[in-house]
Amino acid sequence: MFLKLLEAVLKTGNRMNIGTNRGDAHAFKLDTLLKLVDIKGADGKTNLLHFVVQEIIKSEGARVVSSSPNQSPVSAFQDELELKKLGLQVVSGLSSQLINVKKGAAMDTDSLSLETSEIANGITKVKEVVAEVKQETGVERFLDSMESFLNKAEEEITEMQSQGSNVMKMVKEVTEYFHGNSETHPSRIFAVVRDFLTILDQVCEEVGRVNERTVYRSVAPSNQTVTPLFQSENG
Repeated sequence: MFLKLLEAVLKTGNRMNIGTNRGDAHAFKLDTLLKLVDIKGADGKTNLLHFVVQEIIKSEGARVVSSSPNQSPVSAFQDELELKKLGLQVVSGLSSQLINVKKGAAMDTDSLSLETSEIANGITKVKEVVAEVKQETGVERFLDSMESFLNKAEEEITEMQSQGSNVMKMVKEVTEYFHGNSETHPSRIFAVVRDFLTILDQVCEEVGRVNERTVYRSVAPSNQTVTPLFQSENG
């Protein structure tokens, strides 16, 4: 769903900027998602994200209906509002799907890496102490226990460091893919998506209320709503 939303934002931006040098974009930085609510419609209340969500929920509602073996699109879902309700459930569920992104945004990766290194250094120091104790007598049981502990601890900390390196490598790759700037702090991508999900949740609630209020009104074709609502950017 996240990729579908990104695609919808890109298509909407290109439609708005048709005829300009921005009208044939193939990508955009994720930071742009946070600016969608700043592009207001003629009523001063509707923003670009409202429009994008309205477009997606119609297509997603139709997709849900077409994939349901127990429902008839003609008899059970002939009301467009019902289609939008189904689609809105799909879009509003994105926040739950990306719950780990929110957790990632709350993590301090630098501190986590530092703490892992400190644990590894601590294990090394313990090994040095155990090596000195080996010269003493009557400590065989203690040495056996410590060696078993150290072997397990070394394996776990090595695995932890390896996984941490792999995770940060993948995060950097994702950051470069979506942001195009390898110098950007890798964790920023989590913060951007987290903030966008908060905005999206609010917009989904607002769209749901608007659709409920217009239950008895006909829905205007989408190709008649883009131009009057949002102005194209020149340049």
